[in-house]
Amino acid sequence: MGSALLGVFFHWLGGLASGSFYVPYKGVKKWSWETYWLVGGFFSWIICPLFFASILTKDVFGVLSSQSTAVLGWPFLFGMLWGTGGLTFGLAMRYLGMSLGMGVALGYCAAFGTLLPPALKMIWPEIPVDETIAQIAASAPGRVTLLGVGVCLLGIVIAAMAGSAKESEMSAEDKQKSVAEFDFKKGILVATFSGIMSSCFSFGLTAAKPIAAASVAAGTDVIWSGLPMLIVVMLGGFTTNFIWCVLLNFKNKTGYQYLASEARPEHAGLVASGGEHGDSGAPAAAPTTSDLRIPQLGNYLFSALAGTTWYFQFFFYTMGETKMGKFGFASWTLHMASIIIFSTLWGFYFKEWKGSSAKASGLIKLGIATLIISTIIVGYGTYMKGSGGGGH
Repeated sequence: MGSALLGVFFHWLGGLASGSFYVPYKGVKKWSWETYWLVGGFFSWIICPLFFASILTKDVFGVLSSQSTAVLGWPFLFGMLWGTGGLTFGLAMRYLGMSLGMGVALGYCAAFGTLLPPALKMIWPEIPVDETIAQIAASAPGRVTLLGVGVCLLGIVIAAMAGSAKESEMSAEDKQKSVAEFDFKKGILVATFSGIMSSCFSFGLTAAKPIAAASVAAGTDVIWSGLPMLIVVMLGGFTTNFIWCVLLNFKNKTGYQYLASEARPEHAGLVASGGEHGDSGAPAAAPTTSDLRIPQLGNYLFSALAGTTWYFQFFFYTMGETKMGKFGFASWTLHMASIIIFSTLWGFYFKEWKGSSAKASGLIKLGIATLIISTIIVGYGTYMKGSGGGGH
């Protein structure tokens, strides 16, 4: 049971990191979204994966160079597709807030990322997943684990219902106070696209399993064996994000912000929540020198902290997956559920639900409680499998 509980604990640590990574970005000043997203992403997708894999695994570059084009290519491709989801992830939080934005986007991400790999294995047996969805459902531990996945999805639906209630019951003034650009319909569309595409990260990790096996063969401890996989998948994600952010830098003429000590007057109103300008309708006063000053050191430090925190979600994810045995497919659900839980707690801290009705507040609390129960069920199913309780 210790191994299963440890796996759940690692996934919760990963969820805490992911649910918290956006908080440091609130300290970024006078940078557009594309600028701080790319700086943070450089730490998330390039520096951290290379650094931690280099110090915790054996011969990481030798392991990667020994892989075939297909073994490297598929994780990279899935990483690029995941990157398109990541690009719109920030918009989901911009329109829905941290708690609801993450809840809806990660709900779709959990459903597709968890269930598709074992389902597709029934069609393509060569997919590196231990069991098909039918084989999982044929055992008692498997049915318990699938029940936990179902409960997780139920919790996500309840969280979305809470957002719908918030949209219909809050006044326009209250919405603006909690989330400056709250727009439920637009946010749901963006979060749906983001969640579905973001699930490709799960497919990328599945396709990269031969890399983990090669790392173990090179002498790496199993618990660290997933770190070399992250290098390839995240490089794909970085590629997509780099192209898009640079294009936005050119389009919005914000590329100067990486080195400039002062913002241009037309960018003086930029804030950390996505580079949007105030829309109060009042005439803007001419910016002063202090209004234009860019705190470069602070911006880089906050962006680096956000990016590094983001990376740790998958640092702990790969550790947790090694403890889940044949039910590693449920790791994605545990990860998504824990992210929603912690991001919602941050949402309460930043008063995103202030002004919402008792119904909306009650629904989001019920959704979080349901997600917590789902992680317990999944953990118990994994424990049953590990203890030999695999009867049909």
